Amino acid sequence: MIYKSYKDLEIYQLAYKLAIEVHRLSLTLPKYELFEQGSQIRRSSKSIKDNIAEGFGRRRYRDEFIRFLIFSQSSCDETISQLNMISDIHFPEKPLNDLINQYEILGKQINKYIQYVESNWK
Repeated sequence: MIYKSYKDLEIYQLAYKLAIEVHRLSLTLPKYELFEQGSQIRRSSKSIKDNIAEGFGRRRYRDEFIRFLIFSQSSCDETISQLNMISDIHFPEKPLNDLINQYEILGKQINKYIQYVESNWK
């Protein structure tokens, strides 16, 4: 697999799409949550794509690339945790299960990509 840009990576594309979705969702939270839970989930969801992009910029250095992919995976886990909390508090009648599932899929894809880089990167 030869990628010319981080934008070519499926994990980046999905992380970007989901970050926009989370951003929009966070703006529907009650006013008192916009700067607490809303801000936190916006930062963690955007951190996923940003760490993929920054890591890709360091791809010449395999260990650095892996390090940033691990940061990305950690931010994905944090986003799932935040989504669960927001879902339970603010959307109990209509849980955010679909969005949470999409982030769980993204986390698995990032993990697979880390394994690929560990095994195949020079």
